[in-house]
Amino acid sequence: MSRDEIAALLDAAKALKPKAMLSLAYGCGLRAGEVVRLKVGDIDSGQGIIRIIQSKGRKDRHVMLSDGLLELLRRYWPERSKRHDIGIPPEERYLFPGRTAGRPLTTRQFNRLFHEARKRAGITKPVNIRSLRHSFATHLLEAGVDVRVIQALLGHANPLSTARYTRVATGLIAGLSSPIDLLEVPSGKRCKGKTTT
Repeated sequence: MSRDEIAALLDAAKALKPKAMLSLAYGCGLRAGEVVRLKVGDIDSGQGIIRIIQSKGRKDRHVMLSDGLLELLRRYWPERSKRHDIGIPPEERYLFPGRTAGRPLTTRQFNRLFHEARKRAGITKPVNIRSLRHSFATHLLEAGVDVRVIQALLGHANPLSTARYTRVATGLIAGLSSPIDLLEVPSGKRCKGKTTT
């Protein structure tokens, strides 16, 4: 998807919950399952990263947390459903809780939110929720980010290069600009975020 299409998709997601979920999928290159399983304790605003725990291949990794995404998550938090929070430590609470106690929103529900926003945005090309992750990688590559860094951000498990990619420094990841920060917002202002050094 082009940057303009991503911006239109995010603008079409009027409610904060789908906007936050779609922004995480694109802005951090997350899989749908990674977005829905995010917990409060995975967000490290101090270091500017999100910890992806036990993802595909049972690997942990870090992705960047832009200032714009953090602000969006902070706006979403007061609206988040808290009906199943009783007895669950704050850091173990899902960012996007499902209808069942102790369970996150399903990837199927997230997929439905994606397609609702896609239709409202008038995007007719055959794209799916994985297109956000692919667009994240493509837009970073176009911006000149080293492919090894992108592979580490995506959590690709190439046996020959996993060790090299997983040693990308947390400081480097936290200092990266997310492609979401390059999108034009409807008012014509750019999202605030960290700059690449």
